[in-house]
Amino acid sequence: MRRPLKSGADASMSEATPTTTLDAWLARLEAAHPVGIDLGLERVAEVARRMGLLEGRLAGRVITVAGTNGKGSTVAMLEALARAHGLTTATYTSPHLVRYNERLRLDGQEADDATLIAGFEAVEAARLAGAPVSLTYFEVGTLGALWAISQRPFDLAILEVGLGGRLDAVNIIDPDVAVVTTVAQDHAAFLGTDLAQIGREKAGILRPGRPAVLGSTTLPASVREVADELGAPVYALGEAYAWDPTLPDPGLPLDNAATALQALSLAGVTLEDEACRRALSEVRLPGRMQWLGQWCLDVGHNPHAADYLAARLRARPCRGRTLALLAMLGDKDAPGVIAALAPVVDGWVTASLAGERARSADDLAEHLEEQGERVLHRAASPGEAAAWLASRLEAEDRVLVCGSFFTVGEVLQWLASHASPGQTEDTSSREVAP
Repeated sequence: MRRPLKSGADASMSEATPTTTLDAWLARLEAAHPVGIDLGLERVAEVARRMGLLEGRLAGRVITVAGTNGKGSTVAMLEALARAHGLTTATYTSPHLVRYNERLRLDGQEADDATLIAGFEAVEAARLAGAPVSLTYFEVGTLGALWAISQRPFDLAILEVGLGGRLDAVNIIDPDVAVVTTVAQDHAAFLGTDLAQIGREKAGILRPGRPAVLGSTTLPASVREVADELGAPVYALGEAYAWDPTLPDPGLPLDNAATALQALSLAGVTLEDEACRRALSEVRLPGRMQWLGQWCLDVGHNPHAADYLAARLRARPCRGRTLALLAMLGDKDAPGVIAALAPVVDGWVTASLAGERARSADDLAEHLEEQGERVLHRAASPGEAAAWLASRLEAEDRVLVCGSFFTVGEVLQWLASHASPGQTEDTSSREVAP
C-alpha cells in the first residue's frame, strides 16, 4: 500500500496511543499539523539543537542539492559515483514514489522501518523536551533522517533540498559543497513567479567560503549574486566544467551528470576514470524517463521538465502512437505542461488526483481541449487510467505517464500488479525503444 506522499504535516501529536509501526507513525504525522507546508527554520532548528544535530559534523562531507528540476538525478549520480569510489554514503531525498523508505538511503539501501521509526521517536522526544514545538510532516521526516545519518560515521551525506531552499528544513545543515541545478517557476503559491527571487531562495543553501556549483547555463543572475555576496567560490556549468563526451551517457540529463562530477571533486574525492564509467553506466532513478515495456514514467510536473521530456521523446520516435496519461496537482501550471508536450503526443488520458491539492480529470481535459488536443478518456484515478490504456494499446504504441509523483507512484503500483511479463522490465532512467 502506498504511504502518504506529502511535503509537510506535524506536532500536536496525541500521547494516548503507542505508535509502533511505520504506517502508524506516518498517519500520526499526517494528522497532527494544521498545514502541510510551513516555511521557516526557527522551529525545526530548535528541535535540531535539542537533538544535538547542530553540534559537530553530520558526516565526513556534506553536499546539498537545490533546484527546481534535476535534483533527483543529480543526487542519484552523486550517490552512485561516491559509492563507486569506495565511499560510505547517506542520501536523503523527497518526496517518494511508492514507499516512504525511499527517502533515506544508507550505503545504497533504503532505510528499514526500524531505522525510520527510531528517528521519529528521537524527534518526538526532543520536540517535547521543553516547550512543545510544532513540526510539519516534512520537518519530522527530515530531522528523523538527519538523526539516523548522525548515528553512523558516513563518508558523505547527500541532502536534497525540498521546496525553495533558504527556508527548507534541510538548510539547517551547513554543507561543504552546495549545488543549484536549475531555476524555473514551480510552487508559485510559496515562491512566487519572479525568477530572480526564486533564484535567491534556491541560493539560500550557499555558505560563505564554501564552493557553489551552478548546474545550468540559464540560471538567473541572482544566484551568482548571492554567491558573490557570501564570498562562495562559484563553479558554473560551461565555465568551470562541462560534460566529458567520452564518458557513458547515464540516461539522465548530462548537465546534471557533469554537475555531480564537479561537486564530488570539490568535496575532496579524487575522481577515477573507471569508477566514473562504472557508476554512470549503472545508475538508476525510478520515475525519471523510466521505461517499463511500452510505458515511460516521469515525475515531470512543470513546463521546464515537460520541455526536457518532449525533447527526449522526440529523439526516440516510435512507429505507433504516443499517448499521454496526465494527472497533476491543482497548483501546477497545467497549460504550460500541455503546451510543451503537445507536439509529441497523439492523444491524452486525464486522471483525477486525490487530496486537498487535487486537480480533476475534467479540469485537465478542459485545458487540453482549449489547446486543440484530443482527449481519449477521463479517469477517476491514475490506476483507472492505466487500466483503460492497457486494454487499448497496440504493439507499436507507447505511453508517457507524467504530471506528479502521485501519478507515477500509482501507475508504478498498478503496473507491478497488472502488467504482462513484457511490461515488467525496469530500465529505470535508461531509455529503451518501446
